[in-house]
Amino acid sequence: MSEKTKVQRLPAEELFQKELDALIAAEQYPVPAGWRMSPRSVLTYICGGKAGDTVITPKYIGHQRLVEIAISTLVTDRALLLIGEPGTAKSWLSEHLTAAINGDSTRVIQGTAGTTEEQIRYSWNYAMLIAQGPSPAAMLKSPVYRAMEEGAVARVEEISRCASEVQDALISILSEKRISVPELGLEVPAQKGFSIIATANTRDKGVNEMSAALKRRFNIVVLPSPETLEEEMEIVRSRVEQLSAGLDLAAQLPAEEVVEKVCTIFRELRQGQTLDGAQKLKGTSGVLSTAEAISLLANSMALAGSFGSGAVTDRDLAAGLAGAVIKDEEKDKLAWKEYLQNVMKKRGSRWLGLYKECQELL
Repeated sequence: MSEKTKVQRLPAEELFQKELDALIAAEQYPVPAGWRMSPRSVLTYICGGKAGDTVITPKYIGHQRLVEIAISTLVTDRALLLIGEPGTAKSWLSEHLTAAINGDSTRVIQGTAGTTEEQIRYSWNYAMLIAQGPSPAAMLKSPVYRAMEEGAVARVEEISRCASEVQDALISILSEKRISVPELGLEVPAQKGFSIIATANTRDKGVNEMSAALKRRFNIVVLPSPETLEEEMEIVRSRVEQLSAGLDLAAQLPAEEVVEKVCTIFRELRQGQTLDGAQKLKGTSGVLSTAEAISLLANSMALAGSFGSGAVTDRDLAAGLAGAVIKDEEKDKLAWKEYLQNVMKKRGSRWLGLYKECQELL
């Protein structure tokens, strides 16, 4: 087994290395400083197309114009902020943009309540600091610091989950395009090509609201939820296929009907009405995002491969649906029961098997 096949999740630049190499080899347009390919080639990588004889698979299915705005932002000295509901592919798009632009999507800071200012700027190896005093060897550079030195793009995921003082550390970096290291008497300027892609979840808006000063330093792109059932199904299909390729699930990819059922249920409960608009539904406390639909189908494949025939059945699907929908035992269970009785049960023989399996788990 090769080293790559032992890794649970490869970064985008390794997973799609063949496509990236083909785009670089077929490049016909000017390449900005610090980039590996032109903005047009980055767009092809994200939205799909061809590079010579190589087919480039779409990484983001949605509004191409939004991707164009995101890419053109990174050509300038502005940082990029991707905002949207959970499951709108903010992190996915962020990773693939950096993979295409720099060939390295691993300069990333995951924003949490425990993220510190040092993780944005730099920290120290305290054993070396005590033994030798401040020195470049004792410094631990953050992903942002390294991106500034190398003229590359760094990622800050879930920026609104970081405390206000941590967010504010980015203001001077984005304004001055340099990091000051007073312990060493250094001013580290950003090289051409440096930028930051941040993501923020609209459901976490009230956690640590970004200041107006910080927002002004970003170009903001709002990523919408999939507009139609067909678009959501296409996203789910492609991501489940990519996800299952890296896992030993020993199962077939879900049939079209299975994907349609999951996306239909999620969309209806998310919107609070049936797809035809004829019936109002009780909402649930969970988001029921496209990302959760992908995870649910991957788990159903794992069940089918480990304990079934290898084909995802209504029984496998029902096992995951209850856990995905019922986050709040009291409120969500009632909404789910009503959905089963008032919607799923009345949809005829095609849905009857799933209805019976879901009923058994209540």
